Amino acid sequence: MPSTDPELDSQALTEKLRSALWFHIGQMVDEESIELGVNATPQFIGSLMELVWAQIENTAVDLESFAKHAGRSKIKTDDVMLLTRRNEGLAEVLTQELNKIEAERKRKAG
Repeated sequence: MPSTDPELDSQALTEKLRSALWFHIGQMVDEESIELGVNATPQFIGSLMELVWAQIENTAVDLESFAKHAGRSKIKTDDVMLLTRRNEGLAEVLTQELNKIEAERKRKAG
C-alpha cells in the first residue's frame, strides 16, 4: 500500500530506479567483461552507476529548463534535440530514430 507521504513515495521510487540502474549496468559490465576477458569490481560498477545517475539527473534538469524557457510544462522532442547540440553523432542517431517514428505514425494514420 503506498504511503500517504509523497516525500517517502518519491524516495522509494528513486531507490527503485537506482537499484534497477545498478542491476542493468552490472549486467552490461558483466557481458563486456566476459567478452574482453577482464574482471570488473563491484566498486567499478557502483562508480559507473553513480556517474550514469548524475548524467541522468543533469539531463533531466536541462530538459526541464529547455521546456520551461519555451513556455511549456512538457518536454518535447525539440528539447531533446537541443540537448544534443554539442554531440553530432548523438544528434544524427536521434534524428534517424525520430524520422522512423514519424514515418511509422504517418503509415498508421493512413
